[in-house]
Amino acid sequence: MPTLQQRTEAQQLVDFIAASPSPWHAVSRASAELDAAGFTALDESQRWTLTDGGSYYVSRGGSALIAFRLGRDPAAGLTLIGAHTDSPGLRVKPQPADSLHGVDRLAVEVYGGPILATFADRDLSLAGRVVVDTPTGPQTRLLHIDRPLLRLPNLAIHMNREVNEAGLKFNKQTELPPIFALSTALPASERFRQLLAEHLSVAASDILTWELAVCDTQQGCFWGADEEFIAAPQLDNLASCHAALRALLACQQPQKTALIALFDHEEVGSESGTGAGGRFLEDVLARIAQQQALDAEDQQRALRRSFFISADMAHAWHPNFPQAYEPGHRIRMNGGPVIKHNANQRYSTNAESAARFMAICAQAKVPCQQYAHRSDLGCGSTIGPILAARLGVPAVDIGSPLWAMHSLRESAGCADHAWLIDALTAALQEQPA
Repeated sequence: MPTLQQRTEAQQLVDFIAASPSPWHAVSRASAELDAAGFTALDESQRWTLTDGGSYYVSRGGSALIAFRLGRDPAAGLTLIGAHTDSPGLRVKPQPADSLHGVDRLAVEVYGGPILATFADRDLSLAGRVVVDTPTGPQTRLLHIDRPLLRLPNLAIHMNREVNEAGLKFNKQTELPPIFALSTALPASERFRQLLAEHLSVAASDILTWELAVCDTQQGCFWGADEEFIAAPQLDNLASCHAALRALLACQQPQKTALIALFDHEEVGSESGTGAGGRFLEDVLARIAQQQALDAEDQQRALRRSFFISADMAHAWHPNFPQAYEPGHRIRMNGGPVIKHNANQRYSTNAESAARFMAICAQAKVPCQQYAHRSDLGCGSTIGPILAARLGVPAVDIGSPLWAMHSLRESAGCADHAWLIDALTAALQEQPA
């Protein structure tokens, strides 16, 4: 049974996810928490003036954020935690809707690798950002229609007799568009624009462009006989974002600079200006070094003394599908953070970085586990190898156990989230060797 503290941390995660139905909302929520904690917002287009021991954050593109507390000893290096704000799903196309025999449907494309069947027969809606025309020029507004708006009804079993044997499959072009209305005299796309305009209190003609994700409307919850599990959308990877944020807020006067980086676009390869494959982190690190009067040589020395933790969710062992797992690496739900290994460098972990994270967990009195994928199954990857390669910093890939990764509604352990926060907090407070 989870402790009161573990349940409190899990509830805070559920609340964070409810306020973060899109990457742009996640960064907005994180920024608000940093503001409340006294962090100073930085603008990449302006000169920075950083003070010793100060706390700062900067966002890029509205969907990526880096926050840091400057350490007491600039030459000691940094402890970095990386996660990602995006989740796989469906995104609305520029020509947003069509009408087919009296039914208006939303034109969507698949983002990343979601389990498409999990979108069927659920109360869906939209969240993201919309750019509107104003007298002073285009402005970006966040949008979350917080009610059931869309639905992807299943085909009746009488017309799909093999669904229970062959599985539920959707043609991404013809069968995946969600339904949002019965047709009227107003063209479907214009009706969609009007809907956005009403929620943003602007004229439909002022709607210019958008980046909108289909989202679940059901709130996260506790489940299980002892409420030892949580179910919510976007646990992959908002759980890691939330844990990193809580760890940074708990970190006080670190000797090494403590930094968290929350990137976008991990689910589609990270190659963007807001992704881990871009220059966002390197740009921020260079500006920090300049403010701390570190020359190029000192900066490289500080990086060699740094440590990077890539935090992304891990595959918990599923008792109904034991054949899907490596027999010697059964990850238990509520068994603590997972160190992820892959000999082909799909994860950044090596023997030394794994041992270092084990020591951090031991210091925090947190159990930890080790995971390797089945050798005959393809293994996913993370931002870990990307940033380990770009920075040359010792790195480890870790994460909390998860069931139904990339489902619209995933499940995690209530105790695991609190343990991840404790481990990441201990990492940021780690003293230099």
